[in-house]
Parts: sequence; C-alpha cells; structure tokens
Amino acid sequence: QVQLQESGPGLVKPSQTLSLTCTVSGASITTSDSYWTWIRQPPGKGPEWMGAISNRGSTFYSPSLKSRTSISRDTSKNQVTLQLLSVTPEDTAVYYCAAAKTFIMSSTTKDHYDTWGQGTQVTVSS
Repeated sequence: QVQLQESGPGLVKPSQTLSLTCTVSGASITTSDSYWTWIRQPPGKGPEWMGAISNRGSTFYSPSLKSRTSISRDTSKNQVTLQLLSVTPEDTAVYYCAAAKTFIMSSTTKDHYDTWGQGTQVTVSS
C-alpha cells in the first residue's frame, strides 16, 4: 500500500523559501509508474495544482507558479521535494502530495489521484 507523508515547517516568513518533503512508502518513486504531484489549498479557496515529477524525473509546473517553484527528488530517501521561492501570505495553504498513474496537467480532481498525503499546513507570516 502506497503511503505519502508531507513534512516541512508550519510557519515561514515572507520572502523566504518554503521547502516541503513528501516521503513515499510502499512504492519506488523511480520505478513506480506514477506522477508525484503537489497540490495546495488556501483557506476558503479551491485546490491549486502546483506541479509534478514523473518516475523518470521529468518535471511539470503550473504556469502561474513556474517562476517560483522547483520540484526535485531524492531517490536514496524515496522523497519528493517542493521548493517555493519568495513566499507571501497568499502562499498560506494546506499543501498535499499526491500520486497518479496518468498525467493530467492542472488536475485537482480527487479521484484522479490514487493516493493522497494527509496534507501539511503552511502559514506565511512575519
């Protein structure tokens, strides 16, 4: 059974870089035919697709966040990492890691993803 666990700082100051980690268990991020995806949901708003990395290491980003977002992986730890530069209070959200067998750009449909992490709250505030 594939499980995803997000981790990272709960509080980040404006202008800093947010780094979140998704630890994957029950599957290999390099051999499992999946797209490891980051989705966030700001308070009172709908989910927002941020980007994904494939099992082959190809990355895909939301056009609106591409200039500030980087997704990478640590194959030795079976982890996927999200970095978001120059955060502002508008980046306050619950951040989720999710896995899907197929790639649909910008999909936030819950059923599209086989597995979701529990999410981690990130607040941007001074």
